[in-house]
Amino acid sequence: MAAAAAVIAGVLVFTDDDKGSRGGSSDDVVQGPPGGPSPGGSGDPDGSGGSQGPGNLVTPAHSSGPSGTTVVIGEAGAGHTLDVYEDLRCPPCASFDQAVGPTIAKDIKAGKYKVSFHFAAILDKSMGGSGSANALSALGAALDVSTDAFLDYKAALMSAKNHPEESKDSYADDNQLLTVSQEVYALKTNASFREALRVGTYDPWAKKMIADFDASGVSGTPTVKLDGSQLTGSGGSAPATATEFTDAVNKQLKG
Repeated sequence: MAAAAAVIAGVLVFTDDDKGSRGGSSDDVVQGPPGGPSPGGSGDPDGSGGSQGPGNLVTPAHSSGPSGTTVVIGEAGAGHTLDVYEDLRCPPCASFDQAVGPTIAKDIKAGKYKVSFHFAAILDKSMGGSGSANALSALGAALDVSTDAFLDYKAALMSAKNHPEESKDSYADDNQLLTVSQEVYALKTNASFREALRVGTYDPWAKKMIADFDASGVSGTPTVKLDGSQLTGSGGSAPATATEFTDAVNKQLKG
């Protein structure tokens, strides 16, 4: 499990010089209408958010909340909420996603619960690099396209085929993120997605998402909670199999 650790470097270091110039204050918010195109995302002709100025917190369509950093997917009327806390660079998170992700996607469609996603950069901070944050920025660009693109791209990033070893910061490389995106139909030829990834449109958004995780009190990834109660498997951590996960969910719902 990736555990929280002290920050080795004072700031995250992005490998793309373009992206490093977009830091800015996370309080400069530019948010599109709920469920609609956001500035700098798929609603902009060039996807760069140029009219908004560098450093603004541009939020993807299909996000919500005061800072646009709440990502909830599922039926609005679903009576339960599953909170999923992950680090896109974290191998145990990838294993969890591979084993349990399809079940979560199926449960979302069935209306069993809606899912609120939270993302950390624990490995960026403990091992150095920027793969967690950079992959999250790219995932924000996918969210701006659609919630299905978000889920499919997240699954591709976490797949056994694509996910890097803990010691490799592969997702710091935009070219690798673009290569993975070719596995998602909605992203394969989407020019605004590619441009948003290239210029780092959602870098400030990813930074704010990570800050929200850091303030959540959750200390490790993966962590899953149903209606605020943590779900665990036989090993005492997050359920490791689809069966363990479903059993934990059903037990919580019946309780």
